[in-house]
Amino acid sequence: MIIFGIETSCDETAAAVVESGTREICSVVASSKEFHEKTGGIVPEVAARKQVEFITPVISECFEKYRKEKEFDTLEDCYRSVDAVAVTVGPGLIGSLVVGVEAAKALSLFLNKPLIPVNHLVGHIYGNFVNNTQELLLPAVVLLVSGGHTDLVLMKDHGNFEYLGGTLDDAVGEAYDKVARLLGLSKYLGGALLSKKALECDENTIKGLLPRPMVDQDNFDFSFSGLKTASKRIIELNQYPREVIAREFEEAAVEVLVKKTIRAARKFNVKTIMLGGGVSANIHLREEMKKEADKLGISTQVPPIRLCTDNAVYIASAAYFNNKSVGYENVEVNPSLGIMDKL
Repeated sequence: MIIFGIETSCDETAAAVVESGTREICSVVASSKEFHEKTGGIVPEVAARKQVEFITPVISECFEKYRKEKEFDTLEDCYRSVDAVAVTVGPGLIGSLVVGVEAAKALSLFLNKPLIPVNHLVGHIYGNFVNNTQELLLPAVVLLVSGGHTDLVLMKDHGNFEYLGGTLDDAVGEAYDKVARLLGLSKYLGGALLSKKALECDENTIKGLLPRPMVDQDNFDFSFSGLKTASKRIIELNQYPREVIAREFEEAAVEVLVKKTIRAARKFNVKTIMLGGGVSANIHLREEMKKEADKLGISTQVPPIRLCTDNAVYIASAAYFNNKSVGYENVEVNPSLGIMDKL
């Protein structure tokens, strides 16, 4: 089954073609990140305008790459080979989502193919299934970590999820970005730079100085606002090098994420732990999760780095495994969609 996926939930405009949910044929991503770096954050109106500018060229380029990859004689042959169109309907910025959904509706009508709405959060999970030669055994505990979400989910099967817990305030990615700004590393999306700065620290001389929020509570919820505030106070003391603070912050955040996830994996006797979302690209998180999961004999699955951030590849994959095609006229955006919400 060939699915053409479209993703426009935030500041990336993406299209991809995926076969049977697991084989990426081609992918195109355009980003308006540089515009938001100037303002220190995403301006929804700017993001939506850039989506309008990018969407048609991105779709066209993706079809052309697909034609070359499959050695079709014409684009018409490409069009006929597509079995369905998939699109992110939420969560995300409403203006950006509308651009992608309306484009997907038009494409579905033009191709005379079914349209499959996809929950962006569920989509993150399927970055683990694409181009993966290992068998992913279920049930699995999934940790979704990004700038807007921190959730623990029990994945019993495709389309069968149980919500275990999530952040009560800030998402872990948001905490990373805000502490990076406090450290003067970046005004926008500085989490990766914070991790890079932490690597410069040879010894964490303030280990334990920052709190590990809710780490010992008997639940699967998270809270990162207190960790962010405590980091701010330490930075304001101007007593410690930036790399030491960065390392202590990262160790605190990762310790909480890993311990909660491992506790859930042990409780539900799962065979696999999966990561998803932008923060799943974090090397320290990947290493610590694998180390602790290996002790229990549990497989750890993480997406390739490029499939951690927003893209249409995992949207097409999620559509294949959770195929609920509907008439294009019935697909609507839902910017506040939760991971357990029905489409």
